[in-house]
Amino acid sequence: MTDMTERNRTEGPDTTKEPTQVGRRATRRGGGDPEERGRTTIADGVVEKIAGMAAREVVGVHAMGSGLSRTFGAMRDRVPGGAKSVTRGVKVEVGEVQTALDLEIVVDYGVSISDVARDVRENVIAAVERMTGLEVVEVNIAVSDVKLPDEEDEEPESRLQ
Repeated sequence: MTDMTERNRTEGPDTTKEPTQVGRRATRRGGGDPEERGRTTIADGVVEKIAGMAAREVVGVHAMGSGLSRTFGAMRDRVPGGAKSVTRGVKVEVGEVQTALDLEIVVDYGVSISDVARDVRENVIAAVERMTGLEVVEVNIAVSDVKLPDEEDEEPESRLQ
């Protein structure tokens, strides 16, 4: 026998190891791909919020939604406790692995609408795919208005100071 084997036998068990728990069997924790061990569903509203935020980040996008929805939204936003709706102007269809989006935007006067639409599309696709893992199959963009420099916003003035 080697010196090491002889010493281990005479000195007892190695005390540097962590103690084992008596009465517990070692069990193998599931095998296979974690994706096969459950499913994740993403609500339409989640994708709408992500897309709305991503679209608003693009330079040249003045607002989201049609004139009527912006007017109603502005009144709703003024209600105490109400928050601005980031989903205004965004409609989505979410499947198990894919999503399609429809956006309605208002652009600032003087910007290239085709460039803004391209930038919105790229930003929305990148954000939605990165955050959800869903494949974005299409992003349809409808430009419903152009904000002129001398035009007032459609949000009504508050009478309260």
